[in-house]
Amino acid sequence: MFGLGSSLRKIESALALWPLVGWICGALYVAALATDPQGPFSATGGFFAPSNDRLLAFGASGAFPVFRLGRWWTVLSAGWMHANLLHIGMNLYGLRQIAPAVERLYGTGRAWIIYTVSGAMGFAASTMSVFVPVLGGRGGVTIGASAALFGLLGALLHYSRRGGSRALGQMVWTWAVANLAFGLLFPGIDNWAHIGGFLTGWLLSYWLDPLRQERIDHLIAGVLCLLASAGAVAWSLVSWQGLGPPG
Repeated sequence: MFGLGSSLRKIESALALWPLVGWICGALYVAALATDPQGPFSATGGFFAPSNDRLLAFGASGAFPVFRLGRWWTVLSAGWMHANLLHIGMNLYGLRQIAPAVERLYGTGRAWIIYTVSGAMGFAASTMSVFVPVLGGRGGVTIGASAALFGLLGALLHYSRRGGSRALGQMVWTWAVANLAFGLLFPGIDNWAHIGGFLTGWLLSYWLDPLRQERIDHLIAGVLCLLASAGAVAWSLVSWQGLGPPG
């Protein structure tokens, strides 16, 4: 690599999926609270919950932002936003358990590709679920890192089949089924985003074969995915007109 190996390793280390994804989600959650005119204790938003206006401004996705407001890019930004302390706490706990394993098996570049593309496709599925009102499909407004988290689980499931790790496969199915069952039992959980993210991560892993060595173009693609997500959040903020939540 013309002497670039050391520099690339430093870049890869700085871009490690975990804890970078946790820092970004945390920073945006705090930023949404800090810029909310209603404050962190607003009656509409709840305890330490950004208001609907702030969530939409930072890039919440779903049928309302995409179809009513034309904010199609929010499928890339929604995964970085969270509704309250419990929401972000649960998602970051899950990422802390799963993300390092995916990164170790696939490499940093491929892990970022799986994470961002799975999240985007999960929110695309959630947005389209307004036309298929089953499994809690409702369109509306949706956010959270769980769609991407399910994508990482899908990638681990593929690796368990390719690598012959039955224990890993059982662990993945336990996580996935338990969380999907939880989503069916309790309202307000975006099952379509979870299913879409899981299937996308599983399918991507066929292309990003974990048994082959990661290439430099994987790292470049991963960086581009991260930059695209950052651009989606930035454009969401710049273009927000305060149109309000769906009625």
